[in-house]
Amino acid sequence: MSTTTESLTSTILKGQNDPSYVPRGPVKSKLNFFQDPADGSKPHNYVEKPSGGQPQRNYGQNEIEVELNDIRDRESDFWLDKDAFQAIKGIPSEEKDFTDDEHIKNTYYPEVEKLLLDHVPGAHKVTLFDHTIRRSNPDAPRAPVTRVHVDQTVRSTEWRVNLHNPEEAEELLKGRYRIINVWRPLNGPVQASPLGFASADSTEDHDLVPVEHRYPHRTGETAAVRYNKGQQFYYWSGMMNDERLLLKCYDSQDGVGQRVPHTAFVDPRTPEGARGRESIEVRALVYG
Repeated sequence: MSTTTESLTSTILKGQNDPSYVPRGPVKSKLNFFQDPADGSKPHNYVEKPSGGQPQRNYGQNEIEVELNDIRDRESDFWLDKDAFQAIKGIPSEEKDFTDDEHIKNTYYPEVEKLLLDHVPGAHKVTLFDHTIRRSNPDAPRAPVTRVHVDQTVRSTEWRVNLHNPEEAEELLKGRYRIINVWRPLNGPVQASPLGFASADSTEDHDLVPVEHRYPHRTGETAAVRYNKGQQFYYWSGMMNDERLLLKCYDSQDGVGQRVPHTAFVDPRTPEGARGRESIEVRALVYG
């Protein structure tokens, strides 16, 4: 065993015995990618548990090991128009508990709107339409998602414009419109279930597969992701509560990074006794 390998192994073993250890640097992990339905049918997924014993989804997954590189200390190398993700530091918040949806909307939403107007070039109007809190415990309504995916497609973004800005939709659809998720931890630094994301610059259109996202009273559309060896995956190690990750799900402008595949992943270096990740993502229509 080389000296470098011995040193790395020693560091990992030491970290796994320290519950406060925060994994950093490049890491290899198995990610779950899309596998076509065996019967050739259109892929679909039920948001809530379906009745009649139907499966939650009709497609499978391919588990493939990939390397994820750490963007810590080189955050400025990545930006929305190239990679479809962007890292922002030092953002304070008056919202502390994240337990009451109305308080989140009244306190945290205005902060997110300002963040987007300040950091997304050309943005002149923002419509925040929902949020999801994820907690890594068995009783939580929503846990981290461990499948590589994109939250929106071309069609579903247009539907969202019509749904959330109906009176202005016709005019807004003539200009540039984007859906951007604003993601942050609630109990940083993140040690377990970090978020991985693939640069749009390394993702091909044919890597994405539209999937019907079936709610009880309507059907939306998300995108699953096929593995492509050219995809470049990253994560932001030890994210803190004052750090924000912008994840672009769609952009109507040609010639820019249009969407960022992302997923939670298992970091094999996570120490025993580490806190489970808690996070919030706020979804926004950004115009201009």
